Amino acid sequence: MKPSKAVPRTDRSFPTLMLELEAGAAWNGLICGVDEAGRGPWAGPVSAAAVILNSDDLPAGIDDSKALTEKRRAVLEVEIKARALAWGVGFASVEEIDELNILHATGLAMRRAVEALAHPPVHALVDGNYRFKLQCGVTPVVKGDSRSLSIAAASILAKTARDRLMIELDAVYPAYGFARHKGYNAPIHQQALNDHGPCPAHRRSWAPIKALLNV
Repeated sequence: MKPSKAVPRTDRSFPTLMLELEAGAAWNGLICGVDEAGRGPWAGPVSAAAVILNSDDLPAGIDDSKALTEKRRAVLEVEIKARALAWGVGFASVEEIDELNILHATGLAMRRAVEALAHPPVHALVDGNYRFKLQCGVTPVVKGDSRSLSIAAASILAKTARDRLMIELDAVYPAYGFARHKGYNAPIHQQALNDHGPCPAHRRSWAPIKALLNV
């Protein structure tokens, strides 16, 4: 798999703080953005991040993580962590994914991310259309990572944290190419599974992995 590239923006719609300001006025307190990374891969945990941005000290260029290069995500990760009012990252393990299913494991990772915030929010803007149960009120935001700056910031932290962990797993299980494809479906991943079978980092409840285990 080739290194990730930025996805071209065609609508030129960029995230803003409008939703955060509206929510802050409605609930009278700090608002966090929450997003996840890694719901679809065959291997590795699912990650989530929560971010409370400082409206007076915003890093330039925050956008949906999928619209950014790996290099740009790395730069923004450092700036977000240094300048946000609070940030937190949480994971749900492969074992938790297999036990709970990916939806509930994603919610668990999000709760852990919100719990890690230095300042508790009164409300969370969460990417997507599902109302996860968090430690505060929740507003789902469809395409939130392209509409809300705090959700976009969370998407960057969730993605970079999970990518780092998959690179670490690559050192433990070098036959699978995790550093390249991050656990997603890819030809080299399929070939490694055919050659070596699943390793402990694989999600055994996933149909392709389950099929190999049942051979």
